[in-house]
Amino acid sequence: MHSIIHLEGIRKSYFMGKQELQVLKGIDLDILKNEYVALMGPSGSGKSTLMNILGCLDSPTGGKYVLNGHDVSKMADDNLADIRNKEIGFVFQQFNLLPRLTALENVALPLVYAGIGRKQRMDMAMEVIAKVGLQERSHHKPNELSGGQCQRVAIARALVNNPSLILADEPTGNLDTKTSIEIMEIFGQIQAAGNTVVLVTHEEDIANHAKRIVRLRDGLIESDRTQAGTLLHA
Repeated sequence: MHSIIHLEGIRKSYFMGKQELQVLKGIDLDILKNEYVALMGPSGSGKSTLMNILGCLDSPTGGKYVLNGHDVSKMADDNLADIRNKEIGFVFQQFNLLPRLTALENVALPLVYAGIGRKQRMDMAMEVIAKVGLQERSHHKPNELSGGQCQRVAIARALVNNPSLILADEPTGNLDTKTSIEIMEIFGQIQAAGNTVVLVTHEEDIANHAKRIVRLRDGLIESDRTQAGTLLHA
């Protein structure tokens, strides 16, 4: 089984004048194809910075990042954008849907950038909307949908390109408990269907839906356990 994500000595610093602020201090991590991993850590632990690097939204200051066979740590921004579109599906806390588009059009959006024709786009989008149980609401706009339905649309949009990795950043942060559980069940189904899911959360009960929990503290991995309790790294 090959690693979808391979991180070697990943460091990230920000400079304020001459002052260097080290956020990530040497992260080594492998995530295999079809794993379901939660990244946890207190505020300031570096988990959001790590998420941005995993999502090719930011580049590390040092170290190596190989995403599905591509060494992305040294890539130029244009190439990174290309990798993001092809390899990664994002789900955010705020949904990030376009208000003027229907659910179906929102889901089809990544396919516009991939250069796929309208009819095929809509067919592909409808297929994924059915997977998240929203085909009845596909022609509604975001303001006509509940928070949970909006997040389902966002998940469908993340899946439509058939990416190698789904990255979810606090995906239940704006939802009530019942809806959160429903959304987490969808992520479980996505992983069961063969996708790799990486989830960033600060909530234990949400992290417990994942099969493996990686905890960060002060820019380093504090612990790495499977849900069976096997310690992978400490």
